Amino acid sequence: HATDNAHADHSEETHGAHAMPAMWSVIPFVLLLLMIATGPLFYAHFWHKYYPHVAFVLGAIIVAYYQFVLHSSGHIIHSFFEYFAFISLLTALFVASGGILINIDKKGTPLTNVMLLILGAALANVVGTTGASMLLIRPFMRLNKGRLKAYHVIFFIFMVSNVGGSLTPIGDPPLFLGFLKGVPFQWTIVHVWPFWFFGIGLLAAIFYFFDMRNKETVEGEYTGKIKITGAKNVIFLVITIAAVFLDPNVIDMPSWSFIAHESVVDGVIRITKLSYLREIIMLLTAFVAYKSSNKEALKGNDFNFEPILEVAFLFVGIFFTMMPALQLIADFASSESGQALISTNSLYWMTGSLSGVLDNAPTYMNFLSAAMGKVGLDVGNIENVHQFVDATSQPEAISYGYLLVISVSSVFFGAMTYIGNAPNFMVKAIAEQNGLEMPAFVTYIVKYSIPILLPVLFLTWLFTKFMM
Repeated sequence: HATDNAHADHSEETHGAHAMPAMWSVIPFVLLLLMIATGPLFYAHFWHKYYPHVAFVLGAIIVAYYQFVLHSSGHIIHSFFEYFAFISLLTALFVASGGILINIDKKGTPLTNVMLLILGAALANVVGTTGASMLLIRPFMRLNKGRLKAYHVIFFIFMVSNVGGSLTPIGDPPLFLGFLKGVPFQWTIVHVWPFWFFGIGLLAAIFYFFDMRNKETVEGEYTGKIKITGAKNVIFLVITIAAVFLDPNVIDMPSWSFIAHESVVDGVIRITKLSYLREIIMLLTAFVAYKSSNKEALKGNDFNFEPILEVAFLFVGIFFTMMPALQLIADFASSESGQALISTNSLYWMTGSLSGVLDNAPTYMNFLSAAMGKVGLDVGNIENVHQFVDATSQPEAISYGYLLVISVSSVFFGAMTYIGNAPNFMVKAIAEQNGLEMPAFVTYIVKYSIPILLPVLFLTWLFTKFMM
């Protein structure tokens, strides 16, 4: 049994808390994200074979730097447990949803499609953008058999794989990272719902206009029935979601269910409880869900572990290599020049822009760190996060605007490119496996993201200014 307090070396932790990483230490983080963006496009054979090695090596460089140069093992421990929680949730959602096969025997019409997209956007907040995308992309394509075009899948990526998941921490990885850092689960539901309706409503209207112009139809008789195979896997989704609330920093848990990391920051002892009970439940749920899943459902969904393995390998590197970036951005934001730069407008566009071309989960964390650094708080200290969030109870508070625009833009902008969010490439791959020709990386941006999505993001920015 682990004791409630795992005592650390105070002098070591004090040194690690004050030592700032060197500027060169962000190079592995930037290099990894650039390779994620360019690898599948320009050196696909090398990337698909060696991306796990690249992620591990780059992550190991930073771990060694923190351990042997900065003597800051606390950062390594926190990053590991955050990664463990992150990948446990995604794995459980991915496996459980993969065992549910949905067949919709209806004729694909603009109205039916809009209803399914809105349903998928809402569902993304319950089973995650990954879970909702895997559940609904194949039924959505089958629904439009004979009239399926690339824009169908692209609007699916816009609405279900990204914007739809902005209401809860379960919805999209960046919000879950915020939850792990101490942002209350209900915060996004309470504060982001007007922007969810605004963004989804605009995209639904634009899609309906596109789909009305599609005159291709397939004649036939339809029963109008919806058949679900493997519905028992919903139980595993419910167990996974329930496990999310086992947060040891919010509720008291048995002493054997967590370890507590103790460190000294600015002369004050900080104790952060790190649960592993929640993650064990999620991984056991994924195992049982896979072993007991309906074989017909798995076959119908072409289920395999490659998508989640890719995410697992890459995020090992991301979580560890982004440690110095988080520290340096927070330090800069607390400086005079950094404070002058940080505003709700700059946070919206900077967070969004990087979320679109890199990865929205670490981008969220970087700019949350920057926003908190401006007001003299540390994103790595859960008490500081609670203090930052408590101030958001008043809409006129500066932290309210900061957290709001970071939350909205990190999720919404993830749809700008195939690499902005994990489900984007997964949906693209499934569409291509089913014979649909999807636009290339640049074509996606030029033909769809810039003329369609960017105006929606601009109007959403204006809406945030109006609401604040």
